[in-house]
Amino acid sequence: SSSLSDSELSSLKFLCRGKIGKRKLESLQSGRELFVILQEQQLIASNNVSFLEALLKNIKREDLVSQLKQFVDEGEVNAPDDQPDVHEKPIEVICENVGRDWKMLMRKLGISEVKMDRVVAANPFNLQEQLVQALREWQKWKGKDAKVTDLIKALRGCNMNLVADRVEQ
Repeated sequence: SSSLSDSELSSLKFLCRGKIGKRKLESLQSGRELFVILQEQQLIASNNVSFLEALLKNIKREDLVSQLKQFVDEGEVNAPDDQPDVHEKPIEVICENVGRDWKMLMRKLGISEVKMDRVVAANPFNLQEQLVQALREWQKWKGKDAKVTDLIKALRGCNMNLVADRVEQ
């Protein structure tokens, strides 16, 4: 959702007008919000992404279609929901302990100011959600190279040694 332009989001909203009410569509500010509503209405699910694929093809975002297919092929979409992601525990610890200095941490991890600004704009009044989404952006950006050791190193680089110790535990 973070790579969708405003015009592409508008196009997606237009394509969903028969499935989602006008008022809800008008209030949507991000692709993520749209996808959540599509999940709530069971139009997309972990085992059924064909509607989302059709939407992305319709707005000519074949790159996102291929990312979606890769995601499905790697089995991540079909993974059981009750099994926690290996990165979730460190993220949880970081979110509980970092607070207002989260941008300093994200800079150490190499996240751009633009991405951080997008995260803040999507979650203007929720500091913890800003950090969660920023860490997820980092995970997406790094892919398989997103290592807990990098998180610990960045935390120590920001003099957040107590948080780094808790992540190590």
